[in-house]
Amino acid sequence: MEKNGGVCVLGAFMMDFVADAPRRPNRGETLVGTRFAMVPGGKGLNQAVAAARAGADTSMLGRLGDDDFARTFRSLMAAEGIDQSHVLTDPTIGTGVGMPLVEPDGQNSIVIIPRSNRAIAPSDICAAAALIGEACVLLLQLELPVDTALEAARAARSAGTRVILNPAPYHSIPPDLIEMVDVIVPNENEFEAWREAPTSDLESLLHRASESAENTFTDIIVTVGARGVVVAPQGGEPIHLPPHTVTAIDTVGAGDVFCGNVAASLARGDGLTEAAQVGNAAAALAITRRGGATTAPTLAETRQLIHAGVPQYAAG
Repeated sequence: MEKNGGVCVLGAFMMDFVADAPRRPNRGETLVGTRFAMVPGGKGLNQAVAAARAGADTSMLGRLGDDDFARTFRSLMAAEGIDQSHVLTDPTIGTGVGMPLVEPDGQNSIVIIPRSNRAIAPSDICAAAALIGEACVLLLQLELPVDTALEAARAARSAGTRVILNPAPYHSIPPDLIEMVDVIVPNENEFEAWREAPTSDLESLLHRASESAENTFTDIIVTVGARGVVVAPQGGEPIHLPPHTVTAIDTVGAGDVFCGNVAASLARGDGLTEAAQVGNAAAALAITRRGGATTAPTLAETRQLIHAGVPQYAAG
């Protein structure tokens, strides 16, 4: 099947009710917050917007409710040029919602209620097989049912479409899904849970990521927050990319911006390390802004930060 150079994202929609607070409340405590915003989010939607802003022809697969939240999402996708022909409407279950709490240093914790996101089924993926096959990259997370993600990975593999898995929110990953994945992009906590390996020591992480790449036959990119990014290509030396120095305002969705930019970069034909460099810079820009999907920078903004002084990488 002829490829369109694009990114297809299978993922969730979450209308985020974002609260800023001086700290997390204790059990049973009512805490006065400092700011509230309602913003479109969800890992899938965030990653699709990031990929589109990074210059990729982007399509999305998923389910929305039949409500005002859904209409907001559809307007946003139209404005970002995202193909939503296979985003279905569920008339009986509402659109997913999330409740992030953001602390003064920009760190966050989130409660999600998936709702219609959980209703997407393998049969929906079968109907979208042509769309997956046209893309260069399929981007997956674990917010949707695993059997649906697995069906999408199978469709991609049979069509020669590269599969990227962001294993978040983390839960056990079936081996048959890993077998279909070309690149896995966990954060440090997800990597530690997946490989049962501590990530506090960077040298040990480089070694363990490289070992995992060989054992799972995948390329691995681990985001490690303020320590930057670890890139472990299958059959190659692991690399550490230091972080860009920025002032964090809100880290909600930064990992999604990273994944969307990695997917867009790989769809353009960039190498694994170059894609991670692009994701590293884009995520740095994202945390200087408030909001969900709309924190994603344009490709021009990301390249400007890279050209201003991308951190040098070092082999492990």
